[in-house]
Amino acid sequence: MNFPDALFPQSWALGAAFPLLLVWLWCIRTAPWKRLADSGQSNVWLGTVVLLSLIWSMNAGVKPGLNLHLLGATMFTLMFGRQLAIIGLSLVLAAVTLNRDLQGHPGWSAYALNALVLAVFPPLLADAIRRGVERWLPANFFIYVFVAAFFGAATTVMGTGLLASAMLWLAAVYPAPTLLDDYLPYYLLLGFAEAWLNGAMVTLMVVYLPHWVGSFDDRRYLLNK
Repeated sequence: MNFPDALFPQSWALGAAFPLLLVWLWCIRTAPWKRLADSGQSNVWLGTVVLLSLIWSMNAGVKPGLNLHLLGATMFTLMFGRQLAIIGLSLVLAAVTLNRDLQGHPGWSAYALNALVLAVFPPLLADAIRRGVERWLPANFFIYVFVAAFFGAATTVMGTGLLASAMLWLAAVYPAPTLLDDYLPYYLLLGFAEAWLNGAMVTLMVVYLPHWVGSFDDRRYLLNK
């Protein structure tokens, strides 16, 4: 994840800018901005951006574009919804890109491509899982925690890994055997770590600070249970 400049053809980097702009416009128009009008909620949102910026800065990898790091996208999405999560993760990516640029590793040319993979796709997938849980599964606290938070986080990070690998293969950056042997298997391990981190954080918040988790409805999951 987090592709460096010149890894993909320039046409890929430029082509990603237009759909990213459309997603940003959609988010700006439809995001629940009234929630951030509350200073407490806005501080939590900004604090999450800062926390994830630090987490994204800690990554491991041996080849350009084949680095791994935790996402936190499921937690962010469950807390603030997909639109605010996309905007927040876009800021996280900008902070990480700026930090790498200051260290002599420019990445702004690939920003749009990275944003689609890391800031747009994960919240959309995490929100789709949450909607599926609400529609198809019983309204139960443990189902919310274990399926929407734990399973959702693992699925989101592994789905992001699959998307990144598919793009690297389609652009002929790395051959399929390299991706299958040296990259994708580690996403299984990362998925478990992501599940525990997101699941534990969401569980603590819904127990002690439920107003921080916008997708958690006390009446749905706790009333008369």
